[in-house]
Amino acid sequence: MPDALQVPTDDLDRIPRMPAWVTATRIESPEDVAFLSGAALSHLHLVLARMEVPQALLRARLALRAAEACVAVSGRPEREMDLRDAVHLLRPGDLPGPAGETCLAWLRAVERPVSVRALDRALTGMSAERIAVWLDAGQGGAVRRAAAVLETVLADDPRGEVPALILAEAALAQALGWDHLVPLLAGGVTRADLRKRGADLQLACHRAILKSTIAASRIASDLARRADRLLAVAPRLRAKRAGEAVQLFLNRDAVAAAALPLSDRAARRLCDRLVELGAVRELTGRDTFRLYGL
Repeated sequence: MPDALQVPTDDLDRIPRMPAWVTATRIESPEDVAFLSGAALSHLHLVLARMEVPQALLRARLALRAAEACVAVSGRPEREMDLRDAVHLLRPGDLPGPAGETCLAWLRAVERPVSVRALDRALTGMSAERIAVWLDAGQGGAVRRAAAVLETVLADDPRGEVPALILAEAALAQALGWDHLVPLLAGGVTRADLRKRGADLQLACHRAILKSTIAASRIASDLARRADRLLAVAPRLRAKRAGEAVQLFLNRDAVAAAALPLSDRAARRLCDRLVELGAVRELTGRDTFRLYGL
């Protein structure tokens, strides 16, 4: 799944859509669920191979969704806007809080190719040796392997939903031959699902993957269109280092003006200009402490 973004505009409409028989089929048996989740994963694999899709941004957007789902499972009230604030408005020395830590863990997990070292960076406080043992817990097909890792980690650490899901996603990615972790399970499983075991947990994972993969494909197509718009207006930007700013928007879920490689005034003007051109959105609805993204 390459991270470099090359957007031939004429190809945007040819990003394959999830077949209707996957999205509309009535699920009547475990076999149907397994078949449809496999079909959905196969389709997403094709979407992730498209150069038009901003891969790093897609992973970051899915990581935010995964973090929000994990926070909800833990019973905390923070949602998408709160998580963005906790991560992107941090100042040196600030602590992100429990919800912010969850979001940072997911964002770090998707930043680098899947490896024990990368996962060790995301899951602070866990040894690389323990992570390696957990990753090897699963055998067989991709979903079976991911479910086995999820079950093993939760058996060892019943309150470790976040590391369990991140490691299960990593096992899924490795089994599918993907370089990077693409959050799918976390956005589809429920608190009740995480208490299941064996075949019941595998079925819950198939259902979660089917649900999340359909959503991920739609998000990928939407981000491809938005990225195309941003790249189309980029030559009209006059600010120095505007190209570097554009790359940040193409790689991050949200960007504060202060994070751009420009003076404060120039950064705010650039953000306002991009919003005016329809190239980025202001994500918070606030007059201050704004965040911007595709």
